[in-house]
Amino acid sequence: MNKAELIAQLVAQLQTSARAALSGRDAAVAEARDGATPDEKREDARAAHQLASLGRSQSRRAQQALAEADSLATFRPGALPPTATIGVGAIVEIEDAETSEGRTFFLAPVGAGVTLTGPGGDGHLSVVTPVSPIGRAVLGRRTGDVVDVTVEGSLREWQITYVG
Repeated sequence: MNKAELIAQLVAQLQTSARAALSGRDAAVAEARDGATPDEKREDARAAHQLASLGRSQSRRAQQALAEADSLATFRPGALPPTATIGVGAIVEIEDAETSEGRTFFLAPVGAGVTLTGPGGDGHLSVVTPVSPIGRAVLGRRTGDVVDVTVEGSLREWQITYVG
C-alpha cells in the first residue's frame, strides 16, 4: 500500500477540517457582529459571549488541524517487512478473537479518527495515533501477537494479522 498516498489523503482531510473550522469561526463572528440589534445584544450578552467563545474554539481547531497537516510534511514512512515491529507509519490489520471482525488502521503521528481510503478505493483505514488505546497496545508488537484493549468500557482481544 502506498503510504505517500495515505499521507496525502490525511493532509487533505486535515486541511478540509481547518477550512471548515475557519468558516465556522467566521460565521460565529458575523453572527456576533450582525445577528442582533444593539439593544438585543445588550439584553443577551450571554449569547454574544457564547458566539465569541465558539469563534475562538473554531480558530483553535483550525490552527491545530493546520499544524498537524504541516507536521506531516516530513513524515515519510517506508514499507515494513511482515516480521517488523509496529511503529509510527505502520499499516496494521487486527482481528477480534471472538467475532473475527477485522479492522485496518494506519498508525500516524497525528490525525486520530480520520478515515482514509485504500488504494483504488479498496477499503477503508482508520488513522490511529500512538497515544490512543489501540496505538499504545500495538506499538512494538508483531504479526501474530494478541493485544487487549478496552473499547467503550469492554475489554476486547485482538490478534495482529498484518503489519506493513
